[in-house]
Amino acid sequence: MKSYQAANIRNIALLGHGGCGKTTLTEAIAYSAKLTNRMGRVEDGNTISDFDKEEIARGVSVGTTIVPIEWEGYKLNFLDTPGYFDFVGEVQSAMKVAGGAIIVLDATSGIEVGTEKSWEYISDSKKPTFIFVNKMDRENANFDKVLTELREKFGKKIAPFQIPLGEHENFIGNVNIAKLVAREYNGKDCKERPIPEELKEQVDVFRELLLESVAESDEALLEKYFAGETFTEEEIQKSLRKGVISGDIIPVLCGSTLKNIGTHTLMDMIRDYSPSPLDMPAKQGKNPYNDEVVSRSLEVDQPFSAQVYKTVVDAYVGKISLMKVISGKLTGDSEVLNANKEEKEKIGPLFLLRGKNQIDVTEAWAGDIVAVAKLQHTNTGDTLCNISDPILYSNIEFDKPQLYLAIEPKAKGDEEKIGSGLQRLSEEDPSFTFERNAETRQTLICGHGELHIKVIINKLKNKFGVDVRLIDPKVPYRETIKGRSDAQGKHKKQSGGHGQYGDVRIRFEPAAGEFEFAEEVVGGSVPRSYIPAVEKGLRDCLVTGVLAGYPVTNIKATLYDGSYHDVDSSEMAFKIAASLAFKKGVEEAKPVLLEPVVKVNVFVPEEYMGDIMGDLNKRRGRILGMEPQPKGAQLVIAEVPQSEMFKYATDLRSMTQARGSFQMEFSRYEEVPQSIAEKVVEAAQADRE
Repeated sequence: MKSYQAANIRNIALLGHGGCGKTTLTEAIAYSAKLTNRMGRVEDGNTISDFDKEEIARGVSVGTTIVPIEWEGYKLNFLDTPGYFDFVGEVQSAMKVAGGAIIVLDATSGIEVGTEKSWEYISDSKKPTFIFVNKMDRENANFDKVLTELREKFGKKIAPFQIPLGEHENFIGNVNIAKLVAREYNGKDCKERPIPEELKEQVDVFRELLLESVAESDEALLEKYFAGETFTEEEIQKSLRKGVISGDIIPVLCGSTLKNIGTHTLMDMIRDYSPSPLDMPAKQGKNPYNDEVVSRSLEVDQPFSAQVYKTVVDAYVGKISLMKVISGKLTGDSEVLNANKEEKEKIGPLFLLRGKNQIDVTEAWAGDIVAVAKLQHTNTGDTLCNISDPILYSNIEFDKPQLYLAIEPKAKGDEEKIGSGLQRLSEEDPSFTFERNAETRQTLICGHGELHIKVIINKLKNKFGVDVRLIDPKVPYRETIKGRSDAQGKHKKQSGGHGQYGDVRIRFEPAAGEFEFAEEVVGGSVPRSYIPAVEKGLRDCLVTGVLAGYPVTNIKATLYDGSYHDVDSSEMAFKIAASLAFKKGVEEAKPVLLEPVVKVNVFVPEEYMGDIMGDLNKRRGRILGMEPQPKGAQLVIAEVPQSEMFKYATDLRSMTQARGSFQMEFSRYEEVPQSIAEKVVEAAQADRE
C-alpha cells in the first residue's frame, strides 16, 4: 500500500451496541473495496476484525482492530471497536486517535444502551459523527421510527442524508438526499437510478431540512436561501461538510451490512464529509524537560511525533506498537525519543495491520496509523518524537475498573508465572489492573466485568501456559478491643544450665492509633534493657488476632510491672512473656471484628434511583446524600462494607441495563455486626484447621 498525505486520510472509529453489525460492516467495506473475494461471517469465525481465539470462540469483538482501506484515492482507516461494555478501554484508546466516528445502530432494536454510550464518547471527545442504521432488510425494521427516536433523544443535529429504497426483504438501496440520486445494490456493486415517484415527496421534505442547515452555516447562503435562489451542489457539499466537522450536523445513513447494501455510499460519504487530519486543530503537548507548552500541526515540515494507542503481544513477532503519527513523517530504521520514559527507541521496519495481516510500508505521514514491532521501552499511551524536538502528549484516560476477583494457580509453583504473564497482558490491555495482596495472600484482578476477567485468564493460559481458577476475594478484616484488661504473661523454663525467665504485667485498652506502647515500670521490676523486647513481642502479636487470626489494630498496651531473674532472664524470654500477656489480655478486653467500609459514588439515570437505594440498603449501606447530575442523571453517595461490593459492578449493570456506573474508595474500618462476625470467625477457624 502506498503512503498517503493527511488530506487523503480518514480515521474512523466504528461504535455501537454489541451485535449491531460493526464487524460485518467492516467485512462489507473490505469486500466492496475488493480486498476480499467473499465476506466473512462472525458466526463462522472468519472475519478480518475478529481473529483472536477469544473473539472466534465467543462470537464477539474483545479488542479494537484496524482495517485500512483504499477507496478512490483516499485511505480510510476503520477502527472496529468492541460493543460489549467489558472492553470499554479498547473504545477509549480508539477514540484517542480517531478523527471521526460511525455509530452503527440496529434498525430492529432502535436506540440501545450501547448507542447511548457511543453518543457519550463522541460528545465527550467532540468527534464528527455519522449514524448508520443497519439491518434495514429485516422484517420489523422501521427507518422513520428510528429517525424519530434519534431526533427525540439527541436533538435537531440528527439529519437524514438518505432514506431507504424499498423495505424489509425488498430493501435494495437508498436515496441520497444531498445529491438527489438513488442507488440500487446487488450485493457486490451499486448503480444509480432515478428517484421513484412515490418517494419524491418524502425526499423533498428531508431535502428542505438539509437546505435549512446549509443556509444557517453562512450569512451569504442564508440571504441566498431567503431570496429563493438555488444552491449549487458545491455549496451544498461544502456547507454540509463544514456542519459535519463542527458537530452541528449528524448525518443518518441506512443499509444492510449482511447484504452489502449502502456500503459504497457510506465510504463516499466518509470521503466527502468526514474530516481529514488537516481539518483538526493543532495538537498541543508539553516539553518533557521543562513543561513548556508545545504544539504540532500537520504541515510537512513539522518534526516527527506520534502516540501509541494500542499494544499487541504477539507470540511470534513479540510486542507490536500501533501508533498515530501526529506530525512530521516516520521512516523505518530511525531513532526516536520516548518522551514518557525519556529513553531512545530504535524504529525497525514499518508496517500496517489489517486485522492480523501485516502490510509493509516504507514511511508514514502525519495523520496516518502505522505499526512497529519490538520497541523496548514503549507502552500504550506513550509519546514518540524527534530527539531534538521533544513533545509529550496527554495520556489515554481509561475508566477505572471496579470488579475484583482473585485467581490462584491450578498447578503448584506457577505463582511467579502468573505475575509475569499478567504484566505482559497489562501492556496489551491497560484497562485492567492486578495486584498481589500481601495481607490476604491473593492475586487480585480488577476488570470491567466478568467477561473481561475471563478473557484475561484465558489469554494467560493460551499465551503463557498458566492455568488459573477464579475465586472470591478475601476481605481484609481487622481485630480490635472494646474493653480494658490487665494481664500477666510469665514465661519460665528450666532445662539444665541456664533457664528462661520473663514476667510482665500489661494493661490493654482501646486507642486511636494502630498501636501505642507505654511503660510505667517503677523500681526496676523489669530492667530497662528488656523493655524493647517486650514491645517487640507485642508488635509481633499484632499480625495475628485472637478471634480469627486477622491483624489487630487500635490498641494500647502499658507495661507497668513484672519480675526478672539475674541469670535466666533474656530478651527472648521477655518477648515470649509479652506474647502470652497479649493473648490473655486481648481475650479479656472484649475483642471485636472490624471490616473495611468504602465510600461509593453511584451515577444512575433518575428512573433507577429507587432500585439503587434499595439495593445499597440490602448491602448494609448508609445513604449519605444525592446530587443531581447533567442529562437527567443522579449521584447517590453511600458508605458500604467492602465485603458487599466485590461484585457490585455486575449487579449494577444488571439493575440499570448498563446505564449506571460507580466509583469506590476506602473510607475506614467499622465493627462487624455480631451475626456476621460469628460466621467470619467460624470460617476463619475452619480454614486454619
